[in-house]
Amino acid sequence: MFQIIRTTYKNVDYQSLVIELDNEILKRDGKDFEFYNQFNSSENLNEVVLIMDNNRAIGCGTIKRYDNEKAEIKRMFTAEESRGKGVATLILKELEKWACELGYNECILETGRKYTEAIALYQKHGFKITENYGQYAGVEDSVCFIKRL
Repeated sequence: MFQIIRTTYKNVDYQSLVIELDNEILKRDGKDFEFYNQFNSSENLNEVVLIMDNNRAIGCGTIKRYDNEKAEIKRMFTAEESRGKGVATLILKELEKWACELGYNECILETGRKYTEAIALYQKHGFKITENYGQYAGVEDSVCFIKRL
């Protein structure tokens, strides 16, 4: 049975998963990694969700304030050997719940066009494609989503 933990960016299990996440993104995005990486700092992310399986962190995600109404979902990741078991869904639902508790009305997020599995996950859970926002405006390889909570 999976355990859901709320923590912060200072958690060492979270930091380890982020290293795995960044390594995977580097492999998949290649030359585009540096562009996207500038927007993915974990510092000061104080709403981090970890999924644990037998005391081992297997997935993570965070929310951060975008504006008074919106929380941005960041750093979604499931360890490769734990994919296909509902871990990402658990993370996403907990992040949405936490965003509501913090008074946000919407969640937004960005992913790359080539991340078809992520796009499918977000659409399955009611996220709608929206105009690219903020730093992603005009970025052809970005897909942005929004969901009313």
